[in-house]
Amino acid sequence: MTEHERDDAGAAKRKAMQGGDAAEKKLKAGDTDGEDSGTGADVASHRPAGSDGVDSSDASGDGAGTDEEPKLSKRQMKKEKKKELYRANLAVRRAREKERQRQRKREARLNNVALGPSRKELKRCTMAGSDCRVRIAIDMSFDHLMSEKDLGKCIKQILRCYSANRRAKNPLQLHITSFDGKTKDAMAKHSGYNNWDVYFQPDSYLDLFDREDIVYLTSESENVLHELQDDKVYVIGGLVDHNSQKGLTLEIAEENGIQHAQLPIASFLEMKTRKVLSIVHVFEIVLLVSEGMSWKEALLHVMPARKGAAEKSTAPAPGREACGVADGSPGDADRAPVDAGGPPDTVPAASLPPGVTAQPDA
Repeated sequence: MTEHERDDAGAAKRKAMQGGDAAEKKLKAGDTDGEDSGTGADVASHRPAGSDGVDSSDASGDGAGTDEEPKLSKRQMKKEKKKELYRANLAVRRAREKERQRQRKREARLNNVALGPSRKELKRCTMAGSDCRVRIAIDMSFDHLMSEKDLGKCIKQILRCYSANRRAKNPLQLHITSFDGKTKDAMAKHSGYNNWDVYFQPDSYLDLFDREDIVYLTSESENVLHELQDDKVYVIGGLVDHNSQKGLTLEIAEENGIQHAQLPIASFLEMKTRKVLSIVHVFEIVLLVSEGMSWKEALLHVMPARKGAAEKSTAPAPGREACGVADGSPGDADRAPVDAGGPPDTVPAASLPPGVTAQPDA
C-alpha cells in the first residue's frame, strides 16, 4: 500500500468513528427523553380522576355506557330534511290552494260554468240521510304488510273514496275497519278527518258485522257478484302491495268462513291485464251501481286506460240496480251459464248470497 493510500484509509476511519460517536450521543439523548416521558405517564396514570378537571371516562371521548343517536346515512338525512320542509310549508301550500280554488270559482261564475254541488249541499248529503243502505267496509288490517310509502298511497285512496261518497246523492255506508296503529298515525297527517262522514272503527269487520252478511270482494274468487243487497256488507281489502300478496284476501275469507265474490268484469269486458283493481276503483264501481248505473257502464266509466279494457261484443244485457233493488229486467243471475264443453266447477247454491253466482271455468 502506498503512502497516499494509507492517508486516505486513515481519513475514512476517523470519519467513521466521528459518525459513531454522534449516533451514540443521539441514542443516549433519546433514552433520557424516554425516561422523562415515562415518568410523566406514570404520574398521569396514578393521578386521581377529576383532579385536573377532566373525568377519566370523558377523556376517551366515547366512554362505555354513553347513549349515542344512530348516525343517519346521507339518503336518510335528505329524506328527513324533505319531511321537515314539507311540514314547515304545509300551511302556506294550503293557503295557496284555497286561493287557487277561489280564483277558479270566480272564473267559472263569470263564464257561467257549473261548479257542481256547493259545500252546503254536500253537508246535506250524509250517510244518515241516504236512501242507500248498502255497506262498504275497507279492511285496514294489512298495515303491517305495507311500507310507509305504500301505506301513504293507501290512505290517499281512502281520501278519494270519501270524496266520491260525499258527492253522491245517496252515499254508501262507508266503514273503515281495523283503524288503529300505523293506519291511524298515517291518517293523522290529514287534519280534520275526525269530522268526516265516515265510520272509523278500531275493531275488525268480523267483530262489527254478522259473518253471514259479509261478502269479501276479491279478484281471485270463483264467485261473481251480479247484484248489490242492502243487508250485505261488501269488504274491500285496504292493501297496496304491488301484487306481492297475491291471493291473500281470498285466503282470509276462506279461513274465516265468510262469503267472497269478484266484480263481473269478465262478463262485460275483455282485459289485456289482470283483473285486480285499486281500492278506489272498486269503491267507485260499487257506488255507481248503487246509484242505478249498470255494471257494464260503471266498469267502462271507472276502468283506467292502462288496463286496456274493451267491451265484449256478446256481453249479456245487465239489469239496472239502485242500491240493490232491480228494476225488473232480467239480470245475469237469472241466466244459465254457457256450456264450456264440460261440467263447470260450481259452489253449492246454498253457500252463495243472493246476487252472487259461481263463475264457470271456461
